[in-house]
Amino acid sequence: MFYPEFLFLYISKQHSIMKIRRTLAVLLIVQFFCLCAAAQTNPDFSAYSYETFIHNGDTLRYRMLEPAGYDSQKPYPLIVFLHGSGERGADNAAQLLHGGSLFLKDSLRQRFPTFVIFPQCPQDSMWSSMKVTRDSTGKVIKREFSDGTDRQSTPGLLVKLLVDSLIKIEKVNSKQVYLGGLSLGGIGTYDLLARYPKMWAAAFPICGIGNVSTAAKFAKVPLWIFHGGADNVVPVSGSRDYVEALKKLKADVKYSEYPGVGHNSWDNAFAEPDLLPWIFSHKKK
Repeated sequence: MFYPEFLFLYISKQHSIMKIRRTLAVLLIVQFFCLCAAAQTNPDFSAYSYETFIHNGDTLRYRMLEPAGYDSQKPYPLIVFLHGSGERGADNAAQLLHGGSLFLKDSLRQRFPTFVIFPQCPQDSMWSSMKVTRDSTGKVIKREFSDGTDRQSTPGLLVKLLVDSLIKIEKVNSKQVYLGGLSLGGIGTYDLLARYPKMWAAAFPICGIGNVSTAAKFAKVPLWIFHGGADNVVPVSGSRDYVEALKKLKADVKYSEYPGVGHNSWDNAFAEPDLLPWIFSHKKK
């Protein structure tokens, strides 16, 4: 005997199973894309070794990437990159957030074997001896930049001494030492250029600012400067003023300003296909 209610229950059951399967499939797809997104936002930086440099009781934490196919019997180029204020601390990890992935690309590592160092600035310190005045809300209303003749900040000095030590043991080629930095690190880049212009083969400050009167001190160092045209944290005039001053000095300066881009102009800078070729095209005589 045929019982319609059984058929109804059977169909309902099958329909429920199909719904469950579809739901599980959707969940798996969502999980897959979440994992992909996590991999992109949390890249594997294990290739960067954990290092410390100590001088007179002061410690500089840094991460270092060795050249691909590293040969300990010969010196290599070195890129030093200074992070921004948001990556300060003591975890020896946050400084890799912006830029760390760029130097891990296999194609670039094979083409440009080099040491890459990301030092970390302590939470309450800066790469330069800049003085900052804030209003009652904490907003920066005035910045006073070093002219390169005052006492250097401890993290900035430690970076210089670390590079000296690597050159001394012939791990690094003194003719191919490059400097870059973003935001607070861009400020630090200008400061280190002014204090030690003979150390750097080329430099690439991103959304930085500084004492433009010091430009003459490093006019012989090739620069590629980057800034977002809509930066509301570090005014774009900070880069424009340096470019104008360096051009008057007949310096080798290249400038990329990104219209409509805010403070995170480092994303655009790191995406420049000619950035690393430009860096390594320069070598001190």
